[in-house]
Amino acid sequence: MSLMHYIESGGIIMEVLVVMNTIGIAVMVTKWVQFLRFNSRKKYHADQIVKDFSGLGSNDRDTLLLIIKELLQSRLKRLESGMPTIKIIATTATLFGLLGTVVGVLMAFEAIAKIGMGDPSVFANGISMALVTTVGGLIVAIIHTIGYNYLIAYLDTIEANIEAELLLRFYGERE
Repeated sequence: MSLMHYIESGGIIMEVLVVMNTIGIAVMVTKWVQFLRFNSRKKYHADQIVKDFSGLGSNDRDTLLLIIKELLQSRLKRLESGMPTIKIIATTATLFGLLGTVVGVLMAFEAIAKIGMGDPSVFANGISMALVTTVGGLIVAIIHTIGYNYLIAYLDTIEANIEAELLLRFYGERE
């Protein structure tokens, strides 16, 4: 059986899962590239934050540190756009798979009710749809759960790298 045959046997629910997967993978690749570019320019971003920070006149270290962290968070917030899409796909893919399972089993029972159990091929299409959509939903959910968690961890690493750079500059200039 070819991949297209499996997609067709899953019906509209499998087609929705394919679209969700395509969108999610595109977003994940885009975010990965953005994160790599942002992280490679961490010194530039630290310079910009220090520049924004230098106009503020305060001698309280705790206040200054808080302001620096807020400036960093405002820059990182822009990177987070698109991440909820990945999380939503990871969460809802299993639900679509389950919906396909229920619809497929329902179709199988309807076929049995109309024609009877004499010919097993009568309800095989419904069972096939149930299994294919279950597998499809799980595959999409697994890919997006792993991708989302990886990207969140990478975003945390970026934040830590820039924060370390800022602290080094802040304490290096102030002391």
